[in-house]
Amino acid sequence: MSADELTGSGPHTPDGQDRPSTDWSALERGGLTAAPLLLGSTLTVARSGAAVSVRLTEVEAYEGARDPGSHAYRGRTARNETMFGPSGHLYVYFTYGMHWCLNIVCGTPGSSSAVLVRAGEVTAGLEAATARRGPRAPRGPRLASGPARLAQCLGIGAGDDGSALLAGPAPEPVLGPTAGALVPDGVWLSGLRSRRRPGTLSGPRTGVSGPGGTGDFPWRFWLPDEPSVSTYRAAKPRRRG
Repeated sequence: MSADELTGSGPHTPDGQDRPSTDWSALERGGLTAAPLLLGSTLTVARSGAAVSVRLTEVEAYEGARDPGSHAYRGRTARNETMFGPSGHLYVYFTYGMHWCLNIVCGTPGSSSAVLVRAGEVTAGLEAATARRGPRAPRGPRLASGPARLAQCLGIGAGDDGSALLAGPAPEPVLGPTAGALVPDGVWLSGLRSRRRPGTLSGPRTGVSGPGGTGDFPWRFWLPDEPSVSTYRAAKPRRRG
């Protein structure tokens, strides 16, 4: 297998269900390395028999104690505990009092490295994703554009923090029209690459205040010519009272 080919699908149980993978070698290389490798991969989340799949088009890396934009910059807290590892788990946090955001933990235990999943294209489960977004949500490629929108499409919430990713493609019944309640809940990651795609773009992270939001940290990565990529916005200056 060449370096451009996808990583393996991980171990399977006798009944065909994927176990949480212990072979996340690409993720274990840290968020800054793993972020562009996640572009083009697919996240599938199954909830109560309904599954939604999103092909990732935009991500951001956050690197713990050396990154002033990271939640873990000042050390371990109850909120950011999941960021400290191991890799291959979800770090989910609540922001602005209304939105959930989804991150994939990377690096080795203790490194507090993660990748924020910013935007993607809904490739399966469009009906469920649209219902979760509500009647006023934009349709088409902007449906999962932005981290809060993407998490909402996938049905991500507080209970997902610390959940282990399942490797490889989601089982066929999950994506089928007759899945029903027999489909177990879970989060699958498929298509993780071992080398970044040609033409991958990078730049400052969106909405990050202070030094972490400058051009010194061009740690936002996105695929070119993808309409689902969110619009870049610098952090708004804070008003002093």
